[in-house]
Amino acid sequence: MGNESSINVFFLSGLNETMNHRITLFSVTLICYCLIFLLNVSLVVIIISDKNLHEPMYILLCAFCLNTLPGTTGFYPKFLWDLLSPVHLISYSGCLIQALLVYSYALSDLSILALMAYDRYLAICRPLQYHSIMTKKRLLQVVVFSWLTPFCVMGINIFLTSRLKLCSSNISRIVCINWIIVQLACSSSDTMINNIVAYITIIIYVFHGLFIIWSYMYLIKTCISSLENRRKFMQTCVPHLTSLLTFLVTILFDLMYMRFGSKNLPQTFQNFVAVEFLFISPIMNPLIYGFKSVSIRKRIQVLAGFK
Repeated sequence: MGNESSINVFFLSGLNETMNHRITLFSVTLICYCLIFLLNVSLVVIIISDKNLHEPMYILLCAFCLNTLPGTTGFYPKFLWDLLSPVHLISYSGCLIQALLVYSYALSDLSILALMAYDRYLAICRPLQYHSIMTKKRLLQVVVFSWLTPFCVMGINIFLTSRLKLCSSNISRIVCINWIIVQLACSSSDTMINNIVAYITIIIYVFHGLFIIWSYMYLIKTCISSLENRRKFMQTCVPHLTSLLTFLVTILFDLMYMRFGSKNLPQTFQNFVAVEFLFISPIMNPLIYGFKSVSIRKRIQVLAGFK
């Protein structure tokens, strides 16, 4: 990445006010990361190992859990290292890579949630056409598309950022955020393209969110009139809706604060807002599907020796 500035290292100053509790934070964060990894990998293994779960809904769930791993790995190991280090540094290229991994994960989550909503729409509203539309080949294509497209979109944002001449190396967060790096540019006129592309990215994924909301509103309207559809909705759509609401609340909170929030708020609160989507959704999602999905819950009971 051809950075034109002379800055090679960023200082992450977000931990400066919390270093008195760093051992406690390290322990809690390590437990959190291990829990995220264990829960998501376990759900992926359960789905892959059980042929009865090789259906589009569960394959999308498998992709959803797999997507969590690179996103959280882009943050947690570096954060754990910083908690044990007296100086919190990250290389310029490392910062851009972290921002790419973390935020392409968030965008990809939204893409997969949109696919899940479409899958439920087809299953409930167009059941006779479901299997002809959601073929294995097409499913594989849309899953790969939902991973690669957000990665490329964020890659464009990161590339544009890498071309900026920066006049500061201080990032007042515990994680590298593309928007914050852009704000470090020496000239605001140089960031015009970055801002345009950033807002285009936001608009694209806002439409993802609107499509998901419309899909579930349509599903609720359709399912009210049929007892069978209501049962199917409760069994398969409630976990999706819970995941969606958890994700949207956390990511919108971060996005709104990043764009309009006050810098006078406590640093601890700013840190929480910056990374909440990296621990709330990754932990909640496998738990939600593990408890609410009947097929997955039965498989877990069999593996645990309960019948």
